[in-house]
Amino acid sequence: MANRNLKQVKIQNNSGPSNMKGSKREFETSEQAKLQDQDLAHPNMEEIMATGGETGDRECIGLTLDLKNFRKPGEKTFTQRCRLFVGNLPTDITEDDFKKLFAKYGEANEVFINRDRGFGFIRLETRTLAEIAKAELDGTILKNRPLRIRFATHGSALTVKNLSPVVSNELLEQAFSQFGPVERAIVVVDDRGRPTGKGFVEFAAKPAARKAMDRCTEGAFLLTTSPRPVIVEPMEQFDDEDGLPEKLLQKTPQYHKEREQPPRFAQPGTFEFEYSSRWKALDDMERQQRDQVDRNIREAKEKLEAEMEAARHEHQLMLMRQDLMRRQEELRRLEELRNQELQKRKQIEMRHEEERRRREEEMLRQREQEEMRRQQDGFKPNFIDNREQEMRMSDMGARGAINVGDTYSPAAASNQGPAQMMNMNMNNRAAMPGTTTTTPTTMGPGPAMGQRERQTWDRR
Repeated sequence: MANRNLKQVKIQNNSGPSNMKGSKREFETSEQAKLQDQDLAHPNMEEIMATGGETGDRECIGLTLDLKNFRKPGEKTFTQRCRLFVGNLPTDITEDDFKKLFAKYGEANEVFINRDRGFGFIRLETRTLAEIAKAELDGTILKNRPLRIRFATHGSALTVKNLSPVVSNELLEQAFSQFGPVERAIVVVDDRGRPTGKGFVEFAAKPAARKAMDRCTEGAFLLTTSPRPVIVEPMEQFDDEDGLPEKLLQKTPQYHKEREQPPRFAQPGTFEFEYSSRWKALDDMERQQRDQVDRNIREAKEKLEAEMEAARHEHQLMLMRQDLMRRQEELRRLEELRNQELQKRKQIEMRHEEERRRREEEMLRQREQEEMRRQQDGFKPNFIDNREQEMRMSDMGARGAINVGDTYSPAAASNQGPAQMMNMNMNNRAAMPGTTTTTPTTMGPGPAMGQRERQTWDRR
């Protein structure tokens, strides 16, 4: 027959005081009693003593476990899951004695003692250390009192239902972190790893859990795109580790009456068999009704999901139509703004054109006025010069007439030529009373004109 491996492990706490001793579990046989005393005397480690092999060879293996080895990767420390309830404490126990009781399991973050009622609470670093302390100290006699150690009720844990199949632990923790620090969030799955639609969230404090439950009850908290709100309820606390041992049962008369007969099968045709059958029929009816309710709920959920999917498509179409109408309205508004801008530009161009035309008309008017002013300025000296010229011509005509009247020489007349004769005749006519003499405008300045007459002629 193969021999058993017998181990002895020491838990070493590097962060605790130096006088702490390692916890011991000794499983020994009569053949190892002498070897144990020698092995435990080793200054640095405790030893795992084993006897094995077909030849009966015995090996001694030394092993020291650090408290850091009891922490899982990424595990949070000093959570509510590491909190232990310690009952049946002596009334005279002190806080230091209570701490020393758990000193070898690491540092304690929370210590509370109620001496009047004989219980207390302590919070260790990790869940593993709390489980070890519970397993080793439960039932330990302290001052003639057996200690009762259980995991404390998690008062800030919530049950989350109606979860979508795509919700994971990380998403669940991220979603509920907005209400407060979350210690742990788990989505419950079946034996094949498929989500059951349920989960639980453990907060670090009760106010955060109360806030999350109130907000999710009053409103609709959605974790995914689908409008599927989660249902949040207080988590039911179950002790599925220790259960109800015989030593904790109260020995009442009902207890003694029910325990008179041992476990057995009811015999057909007896009183026990008849009522046992009726109990089983009632249980079958309850199971059938529960199955029918589950089917109805499942069908209602499937129908709701189909309606939700159709409504989602309709909602998306409505949103697309609204977006299209909004864009059309925006385009129309932009077109109106563009037309208004074009009209403003046309009006500005028309104003500029009108102003340019007005400036041109003003310039033309100024030019005409300037021209008229120049003409008026040039007409006055010409009129004066013409009068003076006429007066001089009149004087010359008078003298010519006198000379002609005094002496007449045909030879002289013939020598003067037609031009002189014409000039004389004109002078004579000018000198005659009742006649008016005008000077042709095509005449050029003669030698007899003065400087003023020449300037007037040049201007003309």
